[in-house]
Amino acid sequence: MTKNIGAFFDIDGTLHRDSLMMEHFKKLINDEVIDPVIWHNIAKKTFQNWDKRMGNFEDYLLEVAEVYLQSMKGMRKDHIEFVSNQVIDSKGDRVYRFTRDRIKWHKEQGHKVIFISGSPDFLVARMAKKYDVTDFRGTSYLVDENNIFTGEIVQMWDSCSKHDAIIDFVGKYNIDLSKSYAYGDTNGDLSMLKLVAHPTAINPAKELITNIKKDPELVAKTTVIIERKDTIYKMSADVEIL
Repeated sequence: MTKNIGAFFDIDGTLHRDSLMMEHFKKLINDEVIDPVIWHNIAKKTFQNWDKRMGNFEDYLLEVAEVYLQSMKGMRKDHIEFVSNQVIDSKGDRVYRFTRDRIKWHKEQGHKVIFISGSPDFLVARMAKKYDVTDFRGTSYLVDENNIFTGEIVQMWDSCSKHDAIIDFVGKYNIDLSKSYAYGDTNGDLSMLKLVAHPTAINPAKELITNIKKDPELVAKTTVIIERKDTIYKMSADVEIL
């Protein structure tokens, strides 16, 4: 039986130019579904530190994710469905041109295009539908028998979880990793890049590129893409880090 070729994409910072979770969080606050005081008293400082480039991107996302999770606890899932649709409708096209074109190319080649993201699964599902991809995996926000968020999750933003997700998809779709592709931007995507023959780091965080450079085999096969304004730069992974 002929095996399939997979193309595994992170979303936040790789396809989408921000975090879907953050877009959703801000929309819930703006619509006062979540108390705006939570943003002003807790999350705003974290966001501003990152916005001023005074902190680590992954630390920023993890800190905001914890506030977001606690804010969602006790809410009915169906109450936020409408807001989730609005976020994808208004922000779903705010993506990197390089990544959007790569998704199109992979689909034209008949590859299995799969999103693996740390953002909530109910947002990732909508993004997967918008871009008509084969499958997806996001962070699961658990609900009880009354469809109320419990405050518990099955996370998908760490490297180990993404590794296990890819192995699951390999079995599900008979994928040949020795011919497959992966795209990511943070250290949580490191395992995805290691598993495939054709890894691409898109606007990579310093921690990711540092860890890639520690692995000679990974350095040799990784392409780095930097997209700024209307220009896309392609370079090798042994690029100098300042």
